[in-house]
Amino acid sequence: MTTARTPEQGPLTGVRVVELAGIGPGPFAAMLLADLGADVVRVDRPGGPGLAIDPAYDVTNRNKRSVLVDLKAPNGPDQVLDLAARADILVEGYRPGVAERLGVGPEPCHARNPALVYGRMTGWGQGGPLADRAGHDIAYIAPTGTLGMIGRPDEPPAVPANLLGDYAGGSLYLVVGVLAALHHARATGTGQVVDAAIVDGVSHLATMIHGMLAAGGWQDRRGANLLDGGCPYYGTYETADGRYMAVGALEPRFYEEFLALLGIEDQAAARKDVTRWGELREQVAARFKTRTRDEWTGVFDGTDACVAPVLSLREAPHHPHLAARGTFTDHGGITQPAPAPRFSATPTSVRTGPARPGADTADVARDWDVPGLVPSSRNPQ
Repeated sequence: MTTARTPEQGPLTGVRVVELAGIGPGPFAAMLLADLGADVVRVDRPGGPGLAIDPAYDVTNRNKRSVLVDLKAPNGPDQVLDLAARADILVEGYRPGVAERLGVGPEPCHARNPALVYGRMTGWGQGGPLADRAGHDIAYIAPTGTLGMIGRPDEPPAVPANLLGDYAGGSLYLVVGVLAALHHARATGTGQVVDAAIVDGVSHLATMIHGMLAAGGWQDRRGANLLDGGCPYYGTYETADGRYMAVGALEPRFYEEFLALLGIEDQAAARKDVTRWGELREQVAARFKTRTRDEWTGVFDGTDACVAPVLSLREAPHHPHLAARGTFTDHGGITQPAPAPRFSATPTSVRTGPARPGADTADVARDWDVPGLVPSSRNPQ
């Protein structure tokens, strides 16, 4: 059976989203909604915020349109409320209370549009003793216990870029939340506020680990467990050329194939014998040091030993599997991850490059029927 494809660009075609411009997890969440086909209008303020890069390269603003609104101007809040009145979802990432002070908090938005899903993205959440405090990814993940899990036991915790907090614990939970709330709103006509906090999302990501901890199957310290680098057949090893291979040979048959290809079959009994893990780690490390990363990649190619080369960001798009799947795409001269996940009936794509602040004001004013976005001198006659 062949699934018919619709001409729309993604399963969220027809969904309207207002994004109040910020940095980090809010823009990424809005990008994901845009990648899935939503009409995302980013409300930029004159002069900022933005990252310290040229807006032309800020691909978290791809597939969006941008309007300029000065929320501190007399008519600024009304312009945003006009957009909210026509939207399905609004996303903001201010500290608690800021949107209210600016006149675009949930109450005035819901007065104009009772079905609106109002998504709030913060590190600490809307309530609690730290709600009003500043912070960034690393400070949010530290108290949750997750940062303390990452790294070698004899070194400080490793910093996982801002992937774990901002994007996994923040953006993805915000997207899940607003889409669930949109489903509810369409069924009932009633919108609601979605409070997405990085501390909540990151803690939730460790649900399985907490279960293992309670069952006695996880030690509450770094580098001592099956999945945190404590296990010699689940980790990374340096190769002869100073690069690295990643090993994840957990199951018995994968472990056996791993040992055979590495040439240390005599270590089969060490898999479950923790007292031998030190010796096993030394042998594995010594073997990997005898060849380059690319040579070992060839050895393990086409096998089920669960071993892969550790690639850099620039190398990743050229990996044969990722290239074959089109995991990365080029748009406007920028190599970037393609939209994910994939859909059989409503395929997604990178439709437009990064939205330039204010570049789409006239088009949005027309398409959303919000003429007040355009200064009177530019209003159509």
